Amino acid sequence: MPRIKINGATAIQSNPSNTVLETMESAGLEPEYHCRDGHCGACRCKLVSGEVEYVGFAMAYVQGDEILPCISRAKTDIELNEVNYSIKEKRA
Repeated sequence: MPRIKINGATAIQSNPSNTVLETMESAGLEPEYHCRDGHCGACRCKLVSGEVEYVGFAMAYVQGDEILPCISRAKTDIELNEVNYSIKEKRA
């Protein structure tokens, strides 16, 4: 399974059937997003290395080195930068 490195600090294991956004959430991260269908662009981030495949059509504008985690899956190990997220609070 591909690994996802985020902002040079956090590394998580990808689930190949989940989008990158879903994988981040499963790992306890709360990434910024608003739509989950490629329209708004709030989750847009830089793809530093690796390959993703889109599972939907990107309607938000992205540069050549950017992806939308809400509609992409990691095909290989990937490294992302400029990901806006927080860590979920653990509940007792």
